[in-house]
Amino acid sequence: MTGGMTGKPDNREPPLRAGPDSGPLWQGSNGTELSLQDIGEIQLLLRGQSVIDWHRLALSSEADVRRLLSLNALDLGDAGDCERLAELRQQAVRYIVEVLKLRLDESVAERTPWVQIPLLASGKAGPQQRQACMLLKVMHIIHHLDARELRTTLAISDNDIFSLVEESVTRMFDELRTAGVPVVEFSWSRKTKESQVTKLLLKKETSAARVFDRLRFRLIVRHAADLVPTLRILLHRCIPFNYVVPGQTVNTLIDLASLKALHDDGFDTEDGAAPVAPAGPAGLAGANEFSGQSFRLLNFIADLPVRVDSLLPPGARADGKHCVVFVTAEFQIMDKGTAEANEQGDNSHTQYKHRQHQHVRVRLLREPRKP
Repeated sequence: MTGGMTGKPDNREPPLRAGPDSGPLWQGSNGTELSLQDIGEIQLLLRGQSVIDWHRLALSSEADVRRLLSLNALDLGDAGDCERLAELRQQAVRYIVEVLKLRLDESVAERTPWVQIPLLASGKAGPQQRQACMLLKVMHIIHHLDARELRTTLAISDNDIFSLVEESVTRMFDELRTAGVPVVEFSWSRKTKESQVTKLLLKKETSAARVFDRLRFRLIVRHAADLVPTLRILLHRCIPFNYVVPGQTVNTLIDLASLKALHDDGFDTEDGAAPVAPAGPAGLAGANEFSGQSFRLLNFIADLPVRVDSLLPPGARADGKHCVVFVTAEFQIMDKGTAEANEQGDNSHTQYKHRQHQHVRVRLLREPRKP
């Protein structure tokens, strides 16, 4: 796995290793070690929230900052990426000061080295901490918008970009298996044209841009106790938590109350926040209306930053422009026992598709209402 989805050298964490020197990255069951930042990221994912509503980070070192940057396909060791960060910072400052008419301390706006800004946003509450958070949020949005615009101008096929993502995620899961993570099944697929037609006919809004799961990854682990540690690894190695798509999480599997019990600090990035989706069994976020009554899973959508350096013509970055685009992917995660139960009777995929197709038939054949 390399700096987002890319062909550049990886300067994040060393590859996962099996054996006694593999460190605490994988600890299942009751041995899970979660930092405050881990807790916040997993809460955001399970709740389907937006990072824009956060009031603080909880990063503790420059290594944490570099890891998060790398997940966002940015490398402080790359001159072009440093130039890109400086440009994003300038644009964000200009928006905050000129459009929102808010004041920024000069140290936050200009003087503080960029690698220190996320640490400032993780510090003790105060004016500079709030300003650092605000600056990062605006930079986050501008980076996303620019990447979306770049994608529309590049003569690169979806197939080529999807292949980069699939290769990178597959390589990461090979590392997980090597490290002893109990991955029972890992698979990926691309949504067929027929499935996309069905999905859009089911939706009230019929925009193709709203089909989030054209690229899908499915992961099954051995035990329910392995789910949270696996999420932690995904958020460390593959998925930038700040680009988890808000409002698109379906969680009928992991109880947020049990997650909070893993840490007694009480850290919460959004005080009093509640899950976005309707409540399901045991207070968990509600499921797809076409799923069986007892169907359970964790399903979420993420925008994955992809570096397209290798697909650009030679010298394309000479003008200092960024080379990151985004691919939206769906992740479906569950434990083995849940996966087996999900294939029984009313929960089966066959029955799920039957209910979808029946709903489409009714909608297409709908007769005018009688007076």
